[in-house]
Amino acid sequence: MTWNAPLVLRRLFTCALVAALAAVAHAEAKAPLKGDPVKGKAVFSKNCVICHNADGSGGKRLTPNGNLSRDFRDPAFWASRTDDQIRATINAGVAKSGMIAWKGILKPQEIEDAMAYIKLFAKKDDSKAAAPAAGDAKAPAPSQK
Repeated sequence: MTWNAPLVLRRLFTCALVAALAAVAHAEAKAPLKGDPVKGKAVFSKNCVICHNADGSGGKRLTPNGNLSRDFRDPAFWASRTDDQIRATINAGVAKSGMIAWKGILKPQEIEDAMAYIKLFAKKDDSKAAAPAAGDAKAPAPSQK
């Protein structure tokens, strides 16, 4: 048996090329999806607003002994959660509070889009803390009796 260097080198090159292409394809398949807040607003408006309100304030009790629905304007919430935790909650739901599991109902991209949108609530200024601009009249608070 003779050793054919060009044939062996061609086979090695082909194997290396196939392995590299497979690695790239695998990396692209595992790359995290990027959420689009514009598309996320549509997902949120259709599926989430009934429990979390249009302004993201939440506060609705969906089950008799459950927690109130999440307030996405709360800075403490955002400081204590990762994207993976939020994604897992959306996928699995929160049975005690009445939140359904959205996995299988929403596509993974729709979940990423909704996440991108709800993050915008954390970035909005709190209207209660914002000072009125010069010349703006602020309505008096309702009297408490």
